[in-house]
Amino acid sequence: MSFPWFRMGLLLGLCISLLLGGSWAVDRGNFKTCDQSAFCKRQRALKPGQSPYRALLDTLELSDSRLTLQLINDNNKVHLLLELYRLQGNITRVKINELKPLKPRYEVPDVLVGDQPTEPLSVLSQDDNGVVLSLGAESQRLIVSARPFRLDIMEGPEVLLSLNSRGLLAFEHLRLRKDTFVKHWRLNPLSLHSSSFTLFCHLFSLFPLMHQSCHLYLCQQAEDGGKDKEEDGLWEETFKTHTDSKPNGPTSISLDFSLPGVEHVYGIPEHADNLKLKTTDGGEPYRLYNLDVFQYELYNPMALYGAVPVMLAHNAQRTMGIFWLNAAETWVDISSNTAGKTVFGKMLDFVQGSSETPQTDVRWISESGIIDVFIMLGPKPSDVFSQYASLTGTQSFPPLAGLGYHQCRWNYNDQDDVKAVDQGFDQHDIPYDFIWLDIEHTDGKRYFTWDPEKFPQPKEMLHGIKDKRRKMVAIVDPHIKVDSGYKIHSEIRARDLYVKNKDGGDYEGWCWPGNSGYPDFTNPEMRAWWASMFAYDKYEGSMENLYTWNDMNEPSVFNGPEVTMYKDAMHGKWEHRDVHNLYGLYVQHMATTDGLIQRSGGTERPFVLTRAFFAGSQRYGAVWTGDNAAEWDHLKISIPMCLSLGLVGISLCGADVGGFFKSPSAELLVRWYQTGAYQPFFRAHAHLDTPRREPWLFGPENTALIRDAIRQRYTLLPYWYQQFYQAHKTGQPVMRPLWVEYPKDTATFTIDDEFLIGQDLLVHPVTEEGARGVTAYLPGQGEVWYDVHTFQKHNGAQNLYIPVTMSSIPVFQRGGSIVPRKVRVRRSSDCMENDPYTLYVALSPQRVAVGELYIDDGHTFNFQTKKEFIHRSLTFANNALSNFSTDSWIEKVLILGASKPNKVTLQMDGKETSVEFEFEASMSVLTLRKPGMNAGADWTVVLQ
Repeated sequence: MSFPWFRMGLLLGLCISLLLGGSWAVDRGNFKTCDQSAFCKRQRALKPGQSPYRALLDTLELSDSRLTLQLINDNNKVHLLLELYRLQGNITRVKINELKPLKPRYEVPDVLVGDQPTEPLSVLSQDDNGVVLSLGAESQRLIVSARPFRLDIMEGPEVLLSLNSRGLLAFEHLRLRKDTFVKHWRLNPLSLHSSSFTLFCHLFSLFPLMHQSCHLYLCQQAEDGGKDKEEDGLWEETFKTHTDSKPNGPTSISLDFSLPGVEHVYGIPEHADNLKLKTTDGGEPYRLYNLDVFQYELYNPMALYGAVPVMLAHNAQRTMGIFWLNAAETWVDISSNTAGKTVFGKMLDFVQGSSETPQTDVRWISESGIIDVFIMLGPKPSDVFSQYASLTGTQSFPPLAGLGYHQCRWNYNDQDDVKAVDQGFDQHDIPYDFIWLDIEHTDGKRYFTWDPEKFPQPKEMLHGIKDKRRKMVAIVDPHIKVDSGYKIHSEIRARDLYVKNKDGGDYEGWCWPGNSGYPDFTNPEMRAWWASMFAYDKYEGSMENLYTWNDMNEPSVFNGPEVTMYKDAMHGKWEHRDVHNLYGLYVQHMATTDGLIQRSGGTERPFVLTRAFFAGSQRYGAVWTGDNAAEWDHLKISIPMCLSLGLVGISLCGADVGGFFKSPSAELLVRWYQTGAYQPFFRAHAHLDTPRREPWLFGPENTALIRDAIRQRYTLLPYWYQQFYQAHKTGQPVMRPLWVEYPKDTATFTIDDEFLIGQDLLVHPVTEEGARGVTAYLPGQGEVWYDVHTFQKHNGAQNLYIPVTMSSIPVFQRGGSIVPRKVRVRRSSDCMENDPYTLYVALSPQRVAVGELYIDDGHTFNFQTKKEFIHRSLTFANNALSNFSTDSWIEKVLILGASKPNKVTLQMDGKETSVEFEFEASMSVLTLRKPGMNAGADWTVVLQ
């Protein structure tokens, strides 16, 4: 939910209805453009050219793992400190900070996972112009040029990436405000002539602090051209009616990166845009600033709910990544020397022998903090994913039920309503795992409570769901109703754990409960206390099958600037501007998730959904794409939005099925269920004022179509679970673009209307109204792909036209793979725990068919702490299927693309027995029935 004023009282509702004229759409005037953001405007006004920064090579110091070097800005004589690290796994870290700042600048904590192992750096050569360092991997070198300062990372003769090659490094140093300088030092330097003041400073050179302040004053004079008039927005900035005091003055940073040979860049979510990032020349930069955006627009670079400052660059030879570790408001500019060229123009360049190498230039601009950037050099896509995972961790391994279907609405009315919806799924033979409660379940929007009239016996309700082996999610938002009778508020205030305003009082703003306080989750004490509130004896009415949803955690402040918190609010000694994009991570991840783990004594895996996120959020839970709308374009955009999140580590992503706002047609709803069934997080959700849309409310024919889509999801749960186990172990995305698996196939580089689940399933959902067919690209020269519904075989490296009806979900299994399924669908995933498996073996002329089978208890950490799991490799080679104790059995094996054998035998426990089989010659499908082997045993099936 995000519409800020809705249900906030008659007067506010009337005002908003007048403002919006009854329409639902984002008011872009509520959110800044770059020109309205003073630091972005200042930085963007700097044009490429000669950099004022120079490397002072005589300050170079080199240890085994760290190089330091001072930089000087020749315009203002401010010194910066450059640090270089070579990290294990082909990663280079570059940090730039003021050498002697007036006070410490913010460096992002809690995102990196432990200390990063380093590798030795060594100097290969050095002269007056620069220094060449060995990076120790495949002839990789790092060249530091002195005048102007520039970094180039080379591999052999090729430049992989350059920093400050366009001269856009800009570091606004901390300084004293002119009108406070007199008060600070009790003298009036403005009355002195500049030359006299310089002499005065020299006289006090023996007093370092005095000398530094004098020096900073002169620097400001140089930067301001000696003018007393101050540029707008340096020390104070007003947007609409909101004024941001800036006690530290201008603190922004900027750095440019050049990527020779690169035309395609991806990542930096969250934006409602295509997978491939666009150039921003002549338009708005991409913005990273967590915001509560009411019914966001599509295909533009506006900021949304989350921010992950990671970009991937890809061409047919290499994949690289840039991780800009900064939690302040950030803007990203992208330019390309091939932008705007048509395919014909590029062909003409090739025919005419144009020597111009494609290049993409990227510029990062942040409001505060330091430059701390990790350059991940790949070279393969899987290497970049592993490198990023080594820095920020992998996707949390969700409980199996979390991968099932989730039924949500703002709001289910009461306990009887919940019971009726639950029974409706049984009556219509539709499985589900979680039913959700939004804010109306609480007592007056007081989180950790229940409405005494509507939900008087929450445990009775939860027991009724538990009896069917199902679960519930209830919302707990991070704004706390200011009410002296509300124990959560009273305890936070008593412990002095709220965010403070600039004057030192508790920061308060408006959100769903009305006047609200905002806990300071950057404080470990606050996070620990919040986690303790999920204990069963403190969260009254909760049980082990109740899980949590954190919404509005950007944070959303209805009466704040851009519907969020004032930047000059204080988190301890740090301003909100420094930590803004971290707030949602702290709420969901380091507090709520810890609370759910602690309440079980550390045994049960949690399930937590968040709307706001940052780098590292993947370690803790699920993300969804926010308050979308029941429109076809919103269905389409859900694919690239989740693909972008997967590329930066967040695999457990989904979109509100059916659209949160507005009312979908029956056709759109069916197509959305069919799409959502093949996306990682599968939840239907709807706005309070939309008509009810449970799956059985659109007529028997549409009920059957929706039922079939949900049941397809449940048959594939073993494969989904296996993919998330791999994501948890390796950092590889579950839902991935085609280019990840086919990195040399340029035809895949811009595809974002289809995707892969793992390596082996390709999905092209139907997302066009009234579609009679879709064209899917099947990648891989020499590959074969099998339609999972008809088993028809198709060759790779082609665009395949597929006629569709309303029941069609085009899905293909890659030849050379083995996919496990459970074809007996029951009311929930828990009910299917010990049901047998069916293996789908898809043969390929190019490779041996391989797959995996992963099994554990589905909900505890025992797979980790006690090594209680089964992880088997499956191989079909030389007409033999091999598996290298569970209660589950293999009940059937389908081999696609097979020939008819004379005999099939099972070898297990030193014995050989015959296996019944059927062969469908028209489709070349061999079916082995009741082979009789345990899923966790060692066995081999042989075709003779």
